Amino acid sequence: MARRKRMRASENTGEDDVNLTPMLDVVFILLIFFIVTAQFIKEPGVEINRTEVDNLERQNPLGILIAIDENSDIYIDKEQVAPQEVGYRIRELREDNPKGRLVVQADQDSNAGVLISLLETINQEDGLTQVPVSVEQE
Repeated sequence: MARRKRMRASENTGEDDVNLTPMLDVVFILLIFFIVTAQFIKEPGVEINRTEVDNLERQNPLGILIAIDENSDIYIDKEQVAPQEVGYRIRELREDNPKGRLVVQADQDSNAGVLISLLETINQEDGLTQVPVSVEQE
């Protein structure tokens, strides 16, 4: 008899329901945190045939990629950029990502003079004396 009274009492109180609202709030807060703190990589937007070498050092985290294609055109963030505008674009990208690593991807058929002038521009704008150049592993 006492058992039936307890069963009826628990059916009427509604304590069996699980409230998921606090859990959803926590999940959304975590999602927002990871989106805000994520470091986004700026892709150059052109396919590069990189030089193969055997002395590789991984560069992490990447932040800004600058590409030189086989026609010696410079690409930043999926747009072709004139050599005169590279300094301005680097300053612009540094405002968005001040701590991101800057890496140059040069096609093996590109002009070495364009790479040298790009490295000089990076040195003037960013103060970097050593700029990693992306290569392909053998």
